[in-house]
Amino acid sequence: MLDEASENTPLLMDMDRQDRDPENPAERTNGAADKNSSSTTTTAAASEHPDAPIAGVSSSVDTTPAAAGQRRSYHVEVEDDSLPSTPPRFVQDEGAWKRWKWVPYPVRRFARKVAIWSRGPENPRPWKITPLLPRVQEFPLELVDRFLPKRRQRIFAVCFYVAIWVVTFALVKRQETFASEISGWGLPQEIGCGATFWSAGNRCGIDGVDCRPFDNSGFPFRCPANCHAYQVLNPRAVGDQEILYTQFVIGGNNETHKSGYRGDSHICGSGIHAGVVSNSLGGCGVVRIVGEQSHFPSSRRHDVTSVGFDSYFPLAFVFDEEATCGSKDMRWDLLAVSLVFSIVFSLFIQSPALFFFVTYTGLFWHVGMASDPPKISTIAGLVSNLLGKFLPATFCAWVFYDKMGIRRTLKGLTAQVEKTVLWLGACWVGALTNYTLDFIPISRLTAHDLQQQPGAKAALAIIVIVLFCIVCVQVWFFRQEGRMIKYLKLYALLLGGILLSLTLPELNLRIHHYILAMLLLPGTSMQTRPCLLFQGLLVGLFINGIARWGFDPVLQTSSALQGDAPNNSPLPVIAEPLINLTTTAAASAAAVWTANFTWTRPDATQYDGLSVLVNDVERFRTYFDDSMFAQNFFLWERDPALGMNEYFRFAYMEGSRTWDYTKAGVWTADGEWTQMRPGPSRVMARDLADAADERMRRK
Repeated sequence: MLDEASENTPLLMDMDRQDRDPENPAERTNGAADKNSSSTTTTAAASEHPDAPIAGVSSSVDTTPAAAGQRRSYHVEVEDDSLPSTPPRFVQDEGAWKRWKWVPYPVRRFARKVAIWSRGPENPRPWKITPLLPRVQEFPLELVDRFLPKRRQRIFAVCFYVAIWVVTFALVKRQETFASEISGWGLPQEIGCGATFWSAGNRCGIDGVDCRPFDNSGFPFRCPANCHAYQVLNPRAVGDQEILYTQFVIGGNNETHKSGYRGDSHICGSGIHAGVVSNSLGGCGVVRIVGEQSHFPSSRRHDVTSVGFDSYFPLAFVFDEEATCGSKDMRWDLLAVSLVFSIVFSLFIQSPALFFFVTYTGLFWHVGMASDPPKISTIAGLVSNLLGKFLPATFCAWVFYDKMGIRRTLKGLTAQVEKTVLWLGACWVGALTNYTLDFIPISRLTAHDLQQQPGAKAALAIIVIVLFCIVCVQVWFFRQEGRMIKYLKLYALLLGGILLSLTLPELNLRIHHYILAMLLLPGTSMQTRPCLLFQGLLVGLFINGIARWGFDPVLQTSSALQGDAPNNSPLPVIAEPLINLTTTAAASAAAVWTANFTWTRPDATQYDGLSVLVNDVERFRTYFDDSMFAQNFFLWERDPALGMNEYFRFAYMEGSRTWDYTKAGVWTADGEWTQMRPGPSRVMARDLADAADERMRRK
């Protein structure tokens, strides 16, 4: 066993001794002999030492002899096991992905690279716009500094400027309320684009008794501008036709025939067709009802195509071409006022808060009062309605500014012309969406409307592609600022909320354009020229959505979305009628043709009765449980000399409410019967809750 002294002996002690005593060869010889005699013992003991080298492994000691008089040098390579060794890349990846071993390695490697790329550059910097032609763009700011150097002067100038803006707008708006008196009729009555004499469906009662009188009446009217855009958004029955996504105008004059308009036509749309009312400026006139009329021809005049109807209707109306009046919708004059004031304000104001909130307020009231007002006829009612929307909308505007990046986009920006053209210009485009984006064939972003509206799917596909390209550009910008991961988390949360909303029972997700603006605004929170454009457009969309429609819920029931669309309710089963075309020999004047309709009573106890429309007028109503007056047949008579088709529709009733009507069955002029096609038609008003189908009072 090795003693303690030999264990602590340095390994190179013998070599050091040789270096210290190189001049005694005798002692070196004796020492060598002594070492040889004890070599066996030392080797055996050293092999048991824990620091001894592993047997069979040669040491790398350089024993190059030294020159005379110099100390021999020994170069020993020693590996330090305490230093960490770098494992291969795949070993490192394995350690970081222990939980994801089931994911293929190429996928994990790609995800790792994406994660590293998403962090952005090592030294991210925020984007700042360097003005093009800086001396030109900063010249308005230099004028402000020169002539209004003090803060108090600037505050007074801003207040005075805004006051002039408000007063000018009010004076021009006041001119809109004036209309000349029409001789013999008085002042014209303000009506909406959907006003009509005849209510849709069976709302006028049996034989139209609730919509009388049918003749010798009329009234002076006044229409707003842009009634050409007022269209039927759900199928509306006219004879055996169904009108959709067009103006509801039936009849009117054509090149060869002078005709009135069917009583359920929209008065303002018919006025545009007749040339009495201007679509861009509105107008006024006198409308007179002329009783029953037969044959309403189709024609296209003044960019309005009327619908043809080849039978009779109990009420028609015409326009008095001799009546003259002066009135004008001032929305284009008001647009010029607001546009000029907002442009000048944008050029001379650098403060982001002052620019944003004044511009936001000006555009909000312009949209609500002039370019796209709600359906309210009085100025006082309109102001009251807008005040109720403006307060919560202003809170949203503060959130946009302070929390969603508008401050970041506008802060420190001195490119006044670029800000005015890109941000303010795009904001006006969004605020005037009823004109600027009206060409897009998407009325509502719902599955039902996308399915039935022509061109809606293609338009949505184009919009999605454009949005995808914009998102790719914005992702690159956010990565350069080092904020990409933060915003990816935000939009992942928003996407999760949308997906969760889709799973809620009895509720439907509807993305209004003001909701779309709120969702996309955070993605514009940087100072680049594309962000100025996108951000202004989104703020304008929000302004238009709230000022016109208010805060409609993002989750709506099916009935709220349905409006007057078919309910998919059960339809009456009508047997083929028994038609009698025989005439009496006594007198030809007493001859009549008859059609006898019968039906089976429904199994569902929900339905109380049956309603029958003939030429879109209710002619018969019965209740199943009415023991005295209940009928299980409907007998219709007509003069053989009529020479026109007649159209029949049937619907179940629940109380006084009618459900879906069948499609029209046709009793032709020759007495032949054409059975109705499967499926429902719809004849109810487009928007009952909003009184879109206004029935006018006559003198």
